[in-house]
Order: sequence, then C-alpha cells, then structure tokens
Amino acid sequence: QVQLVESGGGLVQAGGSLRLSCEASGGTFSSYGMGWFRQSPGKEREFVAAISWSGGNKYYRNSVKGRFTISRDNAKNTVYLQMNSLKPEDTAVYYCAADRGGWSSSMKTINEYDYWGQGTQVTVSS
Repeated sequence: QVQLVESGGGLVQAGGSLRLSCEASGGTFSSYGMGWFRQSPGKEREFVAAISWSGGNKYYRNSVKGRFTISRDNAKNTVYLQMNSLKPEDTAVYYCAADRGGWSSSMKTINEYDYWGQGTQVTVSS
C-alpha cells in the first residue's frame, strides 16, 4: 500500500515562501506521476501542479504559474512544491497525490490519481 505524507505547511505573510514536501513509501515512486491539489473551506479540491515520473513534463494551474515550482527527487521518493510570492488566496489544505500511470493529459483531474496524502495546511496572512 502506497502512503504519501506531506509536510512543510504553515503560516506565512503575503509575499512569503514555503516549500511543501511529500514523501512516498510502499510503492514504486519513480514510476508515478505526482500532483499537488488544494482545497479551501467551502470549495472543491482543485489542481495546482503535476509532474511526470521522470520530471520532464509539468503542468501548473494558471494562477500559480511563475510563482510555484514542482520538482521531484526519485532517490528520496519525494516530490516538492516550492511556493513563492504567496497570496492570501493560496490559503488551503494542500494534498499530494500519485498516479500509477506515470503521466497523461488528465493529470489535472482528481480522478486520475490513485493515492492521496492527508494534507498540510497553508495559511497566508494579508
């Protein structure tokens, strides 16, 4: 059974930075496509960023392009989300997810993913 554990969330002022980490265990991390999603109260879970198994392909939500960077270290079974120039509207619980397929045109879709972490809270104050 694959387990995903997020860390790195917290409280930060607008304009600040955070780096989220998601460490995987129990599976073949290097073959999985990985994604980050977020959910704020009263809203649906939404796509943030995705990266292919090799790291060679990436997708971003339009509102985070140029501010967020997704990366991975297959030797450490970890995917990262570097978040810069944070805004109050980035406040949410952030979840990482794994796709056994490795990569597809559906990486922005929640149903594409097979495994999910428990989430980490990111709060951006104005």
